[in-house]
Amino acid sequence: MKLKAGITVVIFVLISLTLIIFRKHLDENLFQLFSLIGSLAPLFGLLFVWIKPSDVTQGDRTSGIHLYALLAMLILVGLFLFWSSSNKPVQQTIETASIEKMNYPLPDKPSIAVLPFDNMTGDTLQDYLADGISENIISALSGISNMFVIARNSTFTYKDKPVKVQQVSEDLGVRYVLEGSIQKSGSRYRFTAQLIDAIKGNHLWSEKYDRELNDLFIVQDEITKKIITALNVELTQGEQARTLSKGTDNLEAYLKLMQAREQVTKHNVESNALGQQLAQEALTLDPNYAAANRILGVTHMHDVLLGRSKSPKQSFGEAIKLVQRAIELDDLNGYNHAVLGFMLVLTRQYDKAVAEAERGVTLDPNVADIYGWLGMVYRYVGRWEDAVVAYEKAIRLNPIPPNFYLYGLGLSYAWTDRYEEAIKVFDKAVREHPNTFYVRLFAAAVYSLAGRDEEARAEAAEVIKLNHEFSLKKWEKSLKYKDQKDQEQFISALSKAGLK
Repeated sequence: MKLKAGITVVIFVLISLTLIIFRKHLDENLFQLFSLIGSLAPLFGLLFVWIKPSDVTQGDRTSGIHLYALLAMLILVGLFLFWSSSNKPVQQTIETASIEKMNYPLPDKPSIAVLPFDNMTGDTLQDYLADGISENIISALSGISNMFVIARNSTFTYKDKPVKVQQVSEDLGVRYVLEGSIQKSGSRYRFTAQLIDAIKGNHLWSEKYDRELNDLFIVQDEITKKIITALNVELTQGEQARTLSKGTDNLEAYLKLMQAREQVTKHNVESNALGQQLAQEALTLDPNYAAANRILGVTHMHDVLLGRSKSPKQSFGEAIKLVQRAIELDDLNGYNHAVLGFMLVLTRQYDKAVAEAERGVTLDPNVADIYGWLGMVYRYVGRWEDAVVAYEKAIRLNPIPPNFYLYGLGLSYAWTDRYEEAIKVFDKAVREHPNTFYVRLFAAAVYSLAGRDEEARAEAAEVIKLNHEFSLKKWEKSLKYKDQKDQEQFISALSKAGLK
C-alpha cells in the first residue's frame, strides 16, 4: 500500500512540475486543460492504491509499478507534444508563384516581402503594435547587403486584405514572403510568424511565441534571426550589430513613435503638429532614442516646407541638430544620414549633403526611402543621371511607391531629355495621386518642357484648384538648386504652362 501511495504522489509531483515549467508557454485554455489532467490522473492512481494487497499477486504488483511508470512518462510526453503542437501555426496548402508572371525580374539574392502582421486582438489600438513588428523586421533585414527586401510602403498595401502569398510574390517580384499575427489573452500575447517559399509553395519555418508584451523586442530579434538562418544569408560583422538593434528598451516610447511616424507621413499641417507632439513625448521617455530624435527633426523641417514655421532658419537649425544627435546615437543607421543629406541640401550645403546621402545607401543598401532621399539630393545638385538611377532602385525596392518617387523620377527623366519616359511616369502619378499638389505642379512643368502645351495648361489649372493662393514668384524662392540654370528652366516651364 505504501509503495503504491508513494508512486501516486511521485506522479502527481511530476505532473505539477511539468505544468509549472511549461506555464509561460501555455495560453489560458491549454493551461486549464492540462491542470484538469494533472488533477484527475492521481485519482485514477488511488483506485489502484485501494485494491487490497490480498487481491494482487506479486506479478500484478510489479506490472502495476511498470504501468505507473509508463503512465507518468506518457503524461509528460503528452504535455510536451501538446505544447509543441500549440506553438506551430497551422500550415495550409499554398499555390505556387510563377517566375514568368512576376512584374519584376527575380533578384539574384534572397528576396523577401514582410507583410503587415494581422491584429487579431480585437483592439484597434493594437494596430500600432502589429505594424511596428513588421516595420522593425523590414528595417533589420534591409541593412543586410546579401538580401533584397521590399519596402513597407508596398507590403502595407495588402493590410487588412485577403491576399494570397502567390499574388504578393508575383506583384512584387520576390521569392519569400513572411506573414504573421498577434493575439492577446489576458496580459499575454501570442505572436505568430511563418516564412514561405512562394515559388515552391512550402513553409520554410513557422513559429508561435507566447510572451509578455515586454518581450516584444526579443520576439522581433528571434524572428529576424530565424529568417536569416532559413535563407542561409551570411552577415558581415557590422551587419550582425545592426540587425539586432532595437533602438529603445522603453516600450511606451516605441509605441508613441509608431504613432508619430504615421502622422508625419501624412504631410499636412495638423498631422505634422500631432506627430511632433508624439515624437517629443517619445523622446522625453527615452532621450537616447535615435529614431525619435530623427523623426522629431523631420517635423521641424516639415514646419518650414508646409509654411507653418515663424522662423525657417531656426526650424532648420533645430531639425539638423536633432538629426545629428540621432547620428551620434546610431551612426550605423543609414536613414539618419540620408535625411540629414536632404536637410543640408535645403541649407545649400551641397557637398556635405551628397556625402551624407551616399553614406546612407552604403549603410542600408536595401532601404527604398534612402534611395528616394538620395535621388532628391542628386536632383538639387544637378546630377540628374544619377538621380534616375537612385529613383529606379527605390521603385524596384518599393514597387508600389509613394508619390515623391514618381515625380522625382519623372523630373529626372525630363532633365535628361527622356521626355517620353517622363510623360509615362507622370501619367501614372496623376492617375494614382490626382489630389497631390506637387504631382500636378511638376506634371505641368514636364508637359511644358515636352512641348505638350495643352496638357501643361490643364495641369496648371489643377494646381490652382489645389492651392488658390499659389504664387510662382513666392514658390521660386523655396527652390534650392545648385545650378541656377536648372532653376530658371523650371520656372520658365511653369510660366509657359500659365502659372504666375
